[in-house]
Amino acid sequence: MSTLIKVQLSDGNGHTELLMSPAETAEVIQENSAGAWIFADNAMVSADQMDETNLSTVSSVRIVPSLVGGY
Repeated sequence: MSTLIKVQLSDGNGHTELLMSPAETAEVIQENSAGAWIFADNAMVSADQMDETNLSTVSSVRIVPSLVGGY
């Protein structure tokens, strides 16, 4: 049985949750990493760190828009 990762992709309209393989997850991360924060099992990670090998031990990934503070 292959590993499936719960992927939550958020934007200004809400979020979408999907179950994906590590390869599919790595592709979604690379496509959506510009201007986003990425969390793997609730730890913030760099998009560069998230390849198929590193994702094989992850159970959830969240891709959320980055927050900017100040005024």
